[in-house]
Amino acid sequence: MKQIKNSEYEEYQKYLRDKNNGRILTPDGLRLICQANDYDAEKIGKHFLEVLPKILQAEK
Repeated sequence: MKQIKNSEYEEYQKYLRDKNNGRILTPDGLRLICQANDYDAEKIGKHFLEVLPKILQAEK
């Protein structure tokens, strides 16, 4: 049986927490964002720029 390092285990645990709290952007989530912004690159970019400060604040 393969052993993993503590750092790998901690990184995996962080991934699971992010996944469970909706902080992972899935292909379906990206598709939804693109559809909601009519596949307009400027609107999509603006959306992410508006959401980014909220995400960064939540990480603190």
